[in-house]
Amino acid sequence: MMIPLFSPYKILLDSFLNYLTLERNFSSHTITSYANDLNRYLLFMQHSEKQIEAVVLTDIQHFIQELHEAGLESRSISRNISAIRSFHKFLIRENILSENAAKSLHQPKPGLHLPTVLSVDEVFRLLDAPLLEKPPGKYFLRDKVLLEFLYATGVRVSELINIQQSNCYLDAGFARIFGKGSKERLVPVGHTAIEWIRRYQQELRLNMANRESGDYLFLNARGKQLSRMSAWNIVRRLSSVAGLTKKISPHTLRHTFATHLLEGGADLRAVQEMLGHSSIIATQIYTHIDRSFIKEAHKTFHPRG
Repeated sequence: MMIPLFSPYKILLDSFLNYLTLERNFSSHTITSYANDLNRYLLFMQHSEKQIEAVVLTDIQHFIQELHEAGLESRSISRNISAIRSFHKFLIRENILSENAAKSLHQPKPGLHLPTVLSVDEVFRLLDAPLLEKPPGKYFLRDKVLLEFLYATGVRVSELINIQQSNCYLDAGFARIFGKGSKERLVPVGHTAIEWIRRYQQELRLNMANRESGDYLFLNARGKQLSRMSAWNIVRRLSSVAGLTKKISPHTLRHTFATHLLEGGADLRAVQEMLGHSSIIATQIYTHIDRSFIKEAHKTFHPRG
């Protein structure tokens, strides 16, 4: 589902693309790349209700951060930055702007590798890894639930370690997540993850809990809240058990969650809601597809919904 770009943004973009075609004699492939990148950039400013004259460097940096969080590769981000700088130079040349907000915009450091996406086969191998360890780990149920929850909900690792049992509405099939800036959202949880959560709560967490446990769902060996680093280490260890050669992190499962939903046909805005993206522009990085309601999308299209 493409979000329409309105005037005056569309007029400015069309003028710039004409300039590239007629005066710079760029190839159609290059112009298409510029058009796609700048359309996304201007949509972000449109969504932020920013007139082009009011755009400052921090606004552009916020947009670049959205691209990072959405999982765009560093090479693609570099291309976006080049397009934005060229666009702003053109606006100065045409006396549309008096100051170039993109002048000090820097390219990302070379070699930056963002989380990859797993295939359905790879993610299923990872989810099964806690059951394949010989001998089984003492906390294999917790580790199994950790992986299932990450893939079932697409939460950030900071959201994962802070999830409370009281915020898991298992009968209803939802979890209440508190994201960036304490923003709250309800995320569907598939039946497979729910079954494992219940088993973990009954068979392991009850024995792990003590006075320092609070209501946190995920506990460490001392009965305290699981740390961010521990969650990372669990995912990395189990990716090795699964025989995966890709560099895996908790964030990989977030990107995989979104990609699998959208590839299956889920609605872009439903996925935006589930990921907790403040702007749909970040979610658009994955693809541009349309359907309907959040829970129905999750149940229908998620491989373990």
